[in-house]
Amino acid sequence: QLQASGGGLVQTGDSLRLSCVASGRDFSNYSMAWFRQAPGKEREFVAAVRGSVNVARYRNSVKGRFTISRDSAKNTVTLQMNSLKPEDTAVYYCAVGQSYFTISLDNGVDFWGKGTLVTVSS
Repeated sequence: QLQASGGGLVQTGDSLRLSCVASGRDFSNYSMAWFRQAPGKEREFVAAVRGSVNVARYRNSVKGRFTISRDSAKNTVTLQMNSLKPEDTAVYYCAVGQSYFTISLDNGVDFWGKGTLVTVSS
């Protein structure tokens, strides 16, 4: 089970920190990721962090603004979002997958969490 939290309504340029706690098994060797789905759009990959090595990757539009990190001992993943823009408005989902290289794809995700809404006003 994945439980995400931290969403809310902010203004352009503000920051938010999303958190996701994974429970039910040991996910320390899994990669963890964040996706988002804006209104009327398809879900898209945002960022992923590898399980065994502290390596991360991001979609281009969030590079330099978002930071993904994890605490494997606590089975948690966080997404620090800075300099938020209206186009970041979406429901954000955390996800877990066995492969760091395929977790960016929907079929590379083994477990999905329920989303948390982020709204950035202009």
